[in-house]
Amino acid sequence: MSNVANVSAAKPKIGGAVYTAPLGTELPTDATTELDKAFKQLGYISEDGMVNENSPESENIKAWGGDIVYTSQTEKSDTFAYTLIESLNIDVLKEVYGPDNVSGTLEAGIKIKANTAELPEHSLVVDMVMKSGVKKRVVIPIGKVSEIGEIPYKDDELVGYELTMQALPNQDGDTHYEYIVGKGA
Repeated sequence: MSNVANVSAAKPKIGGAVYTAPLGTELPTDATTELDKAFKQLGYISEDGMVNENSPESENIKAWGGDIVYTSQTEKSDTFAYTLIESLNIDVLKEVYGPDNVSGTLEAGIKIKANTAELPEHSLVVDMVMKSGVKKRVVIPIGKVSEIGEIPYKDDELVGYELTMQALPNQDGDTHYEYIVGKGA
């Protein structure tokens, strides 16, 4: 039976929703546990929010005469796309350019090196608040930036970093986990 109480939108956790940490950092296994101190908050993301694409691609195999007799899954990519808009946040810059390519502080001066070095795999957590205060947490044990969109430098648009994060399978073959708990938990 349908129930409108089960319909919800998602908003970011107050104070920021996306966190990043080096591989090997202890990951949460529920929606409410405090994150390990190694997780760094990536601040505001754009009003477009976050999009998860987790859809299999298949190939149809036909018999002589054209009947489809089998469908074979060829891949199943699990990606998350969002735009980081805190362009003066050192942790955001490290997420975009790589931790070894960003140094300094805003007060003393930041140096960024853009180069062909591969961005490292790392862990991510995204905290959201659903309808009626329900908490949702997405944990990506192994994520890697697979695409960076154009960076706008305009007077009528925020400087932002549009990232696509590829969730890679962990030792159990899982690409991400989702935890949901009701208000008051």
